[in-house]
Amino acid sequence: MITLGIESSCDETGVALVKDTTIISNVVSSSLKEHSRYGGVIPEIASRCQLETISSVAAQAIRQAKIKPGQIDLICVTQGPGLPGSLLVGIAFAKALSLSLNKPLLGVDHVASHIYANRLCHKEIKLPAVALVVSGGHTSLFYVKDFSRMLLLSETQDDACGEAFDKVAKIMGLGYPGGPLIEKLALTGNSHKIRFSCSKTKNELDFSFSGIKTAVLYYLKTKKLTAALKRDVAASFQETVINTLTRKTLLACKRKGAKQLIIGGGVAANKRLRQKFLQECLLAKVKCFFPEPGLCMDNAAMVAGLGALLYTKGRRSGLGLDW
Repeated sequence: MITLGIESSCDETGVALVKDTTIISNVVSSSLKEHSRYGGVIPEIASRCQLETISSVAAQAIRQAKIKPGQIDLICVTQGPGLPGSLLVGIAFAKALSLSLNKPLLGVDHVASHIYANRLCHKEIKLPAVALVVSGGHTSLFYVKDFSRMLLLSETQDDACGEAFDKVAKIMGLGYPGGPLIEKLALTGNSHKIRFSCSKTKNELDFSFSGIKTAVLYYLKTKKLTAALKRDVAASFQETVINTLTRKTLLACKRKGAKQLIIGGGVAANKRLRQKFLQECLLAKVKCFFPEPGLCMDNAAMVAGLGALLYTKGRRSGLGLDW
């Protein structure tokens, strides 16, 4: 079965084609440069860029897959969560394509597709497993019985992890997006130089990152922000956040008796995060999976892959699909 996926939940416009569990094309256009000057994503700019590019992105994906539109068996699109205007562009285009090709249409959950991205890279994953989604908009833990049944265990109570990276980068005057900039600075910083901590939560598995962001703000108010201090703050902040993620995630694995851990989302591309999780999972005797870095970011291949699986299990949407 050939599935076309569409992803437009934030500032990316993605279209991909997946045959069974093999990616045959995956095209992503980003409006990131348009948002950088504002220090964050501007929803109207994102949706306007998506409206302008989605047709050409889809055409390019079909060309790269070396198929004809009539060979597509199923059309899947991100239904949410995401920016309303951006979701509207993707869903409207998917409906038009479904109607013109007379092909079935299925809406897919954006967060669940980040988890499924691992299946496109690792066929050996055995369920049930614990899954961590860590991105700019989401930080959540799930118990995955199978990819059509995901039980939410916990989530962030305020800022998502990626959002905290962006805000701390802004405090230090680094620019946007903050995650890669902080990761780069942290490479030459002393992660033990400054003692930060993440806020405690009522549910031990929940996350909270607004406190550490504020701690960085107040710490820097009393200091002269030198290049060396920037490196140490970046390293100390990043290490504290990653330690919190690993500790809570492995606690969830212990409570659920899970020996497999699946991690997805944009922050999962962070090399230090990957290193730390692999180290801690080895000690805990838990098998840890990450998608390829390109599949950590928002993309349509994960939408197509999960949508195809859900379709075989009887899920349907149709032209009444909404966000």
